[in-house]
Amino acid sequence: MTGSGVAIPEVSPILAIRDMVVYPGVVVPITIGREKSLRLSREAMEGDQLLTVVTQKDMDLEEVGPDDLYGIGTLVKLHHLLQLPNDTIKIMVQGMERVRVGEYVQTEPYLKAHVTAWPDASQESDEARALMAAINQQLLRYGEMIQGFPEELATIALNLEDPVKLAYLVGFNLPLKLTERQAVLEADGGMAKLREISRILGSEIQIQELGQKLQTDVQTSLGKTQKDFFLREQIKAIQKELGEGDEREAEVSELREKLAEAAPPPEALKEAERELGRLERLPPGSAEHSVIRTYLDWIVDLPWNRSTPDNLDIARAKEILDEDHYDLTKIKQRILEYLAVYKLKHDRLGESSLKGPILCLVGPPGVGKTSLGQSIARALGRKFVRMSLGGMRDESEIRGHRRTYIGAMPGRILQAIKRSGSNNPVFMLDEIDKLGADLLRGDPASALLEVLDPAQNRDFRDHYLDLPFDLSKVLFIATANVLDPILPALRDRMEILQLSGYTHAEKREIARRYLIPKQVEEHGLHVREFDLSDEALDMLIAEYTREAGVRNLEREIASLCRKAATQLTTGEVESLTITPSNLRDLLGKPRHYPEAAEMLDRPGISTGLAWTETGGDILFIEVTRLPGKGRLKITGQLGDVMKESAQAALSYLASRADELGLDEAHFCEYDYHLHVPAGAIPKDGPSAGIAITAAIASLVSGRQVRPSIAMTGEVTLRGKVLPVGGIKEKVLAARRAGISTVILPRRNEPDLEDIPDEILRTMQIILVDGIDEALSHALTPLARAAEVPAQSPANLDGPRMGC
Repeated sequence: MTGSGVAIPEVSPILAIRDMVVYPGVVVPITIGREKSLRLSREAMEGDQLLTVVTQKDMDLEEVGPDDLYGIGTLVKLHHLLQLPNDTIKIMVQGMERVRVGEYVQTEPYLKAHVTAWPDASQESDEARALMAAINQQLLRYGEMIQGFPEELATIALNLEDPVKLAYLVGFNLPLKLTERQAVLEADGGMAKLREISRILGSEIQIQELGQKLQTDVQTSLGKTQKDFFLREQIKAIQKELGEGDEREAEVSELREKLAEAAPPPEALKEAERELGRLERLPPGSAEHSVIRTYLDWIVDLPWNRSTPDNLDIARAKEILDEDHYDLTKIKQRILEYLAVYKLKHDRLGESSLKGPILCLVGPPGVGKTSLGQSIARALGRKFVRMSLGGMRDESEIRGHRRTYIGAMPGRILQAIKRSGSNNPVFMLDEIDKLGADLLRGDPASALLEVLDPAQNRDFRDHYLDLPFDLSKVLFIATANVLDPILPALRDRMEILQLSGYTHAEKREIARRYLIPKQVEEHGLHVREFDLSDEALDMLIAEYTREAGVRNLEREIASLCRKAATQLTTGEVESLTITPSNLRDLLGKPRHYPEAAEMLDRPGISTGLAWTETGGDILFIEVTRLPGKGRLKITGQLGDVMKESAQAALSYLASRADELGLDEAHFCEYDYHLHVPAGAIPKDGPSAGIAITAAIASLVSGRQVRPSIAMTGEVTLRGKVLPVGGIKEKVLAARRAGISTVILPRRNEPDLEDIPDEILRTMQIILVDGIDEALSHALTPLARAAEVPAQSPANLDGPRMGC
């Protein structure tokens, strides 16, 4: 125990601070932003709440070690912790005891050292009382010179009888230098501290007297007609005395030149001039000085009137799009239409911005959404900037922070515009469907409404600048994998361009034209040193990748290039030719097989088609039965829509059992268990009804679903088959899985126009209006598998059929 009543720990965490000194007996807030300090503070708050505060010698150091800190600090108790914006916290600490810091025993994840108590002796004596009286007189004299000096400080000091408490009170409340504050802490004993305080007060009084003398001299030198310039001349005189005048004038002059060059609009120019005037009157050491300087830097650096000239040669734009991307005919045509309208309005009306819908490219990963934006920028001759919105949950990421916050800065929209150096870049908003929302931080998707509205973004106001910035010249292009998560109001401001997956032939052509040459060059190979045969490429596409895009295909080609580079550098071969015979030796066993025919080996199993954010996919649906009373159990992470589809399918089959040739008693004597494999993956959507119905009908009738057939569509209780979305993606997924026949709703017939002719020629598409027609195509004429033996029911939940 010490005089403070706190047990001094042998080893204590060390919190390094840079702009203050904490004294024993003082309660003070500390703002923390460094990673080590953040961790130390949080752990201390959860533990015994004791730590040692030590001031660093150089305030500019970001990372400090034992040699960068003073040897005397203060043991403090942490009372409160408050989270602030920009990953900073504010803690409230109370100084408990002066300590001497010994050997450091830890530097990571934060500093720890041996500490020993070093209490201050009061040393009450006549000499101490005389020195305290002198300090009180100095405080009164100092208070008369300083405007706004707290009168209660002198009153409190007059009533103190402890020399140490008086020294700490004065040292904490006066605007002293950091070295002077530390000297007060390190002074040994009450008399030593009082002498240090008296010396500092005397020096400060002399400085104030000199300032008053300078003020008198300036007033005397000015005539009556020059009194309007009194304050400015006074500031200049003080700056000259301190040797700061030339530096400040140069800084303001430089900012004025940059402001004139930036040529912001009148409102921004007026605000910048006002802030420049404030900057001139502030001393460089002021905290507000750096805030104003940063604000002005943003104003002068933004490209208010700097833009790149547009190349509106439509023929050249078409060549670039064809050169960078294979197929995607409809997408390219829409982009060319967009540019053609822009060219006409630019040539005939002189407009430099196109007020129209924002393009949103929607499609699975790896189909070329982001690279399309880069091609558009290259075709127009504009700068290209990209901002990923995936996982963004803070509105201030879009609009910026208000200047009242510590560390405030503009949002990422203006940051990207500044980086581009022009006010008309092609701005790619990637992953717009993955925006998040936070009750405390706002909804960034809603904040984008102003940015992407051509009627509003001409006067976009960032919270930090609070000035209108014209975004109407920016060509915004958004990308997404799926549309459902996008806010409806935000979706309404965009024109959706759907990018589907690629066929086998398209992937082969893309690999030949783009992927193989790119990977050969990136791996330092020559064309003659690496050859991938057509047969091997077909096997690579069919057996090692199964995706809508070509991203995994490019990875596999890169893997082959690495193996070629390894064999070349070790001297095993002079060139590598990849054929089906050595492809498996290089990449291992195939990762994908045509699994549909293997799965449908008994009644009660059907193949559905799904549309996911990664493209189309097949979906196996399994149904079994066991003795019961017509109840339905559903497993496999199915959403509400699919659960309702399953119940509707069972109800329809039970109500139409006689007409469909099914045994009606089965629906009362058995419970049904429906399962969709890959249970760890959530599945939902209104397109599995027809496949679920086929699986139940197959089980009840004993007729197997044809192995080479897949189906998609929703059913009603009347037996109607309703249309669904993603037809092209689903048909391509069936083709990749080796399925030759697909059953579709008849009302989806117009969607067949989007499917390549090569797919339609090799696959049979059956269009149906009702479930009866679908079952006649899907089920084999006779049962080809024995009925599944009944199992004892156990813990079956779900709705029951009425029997």
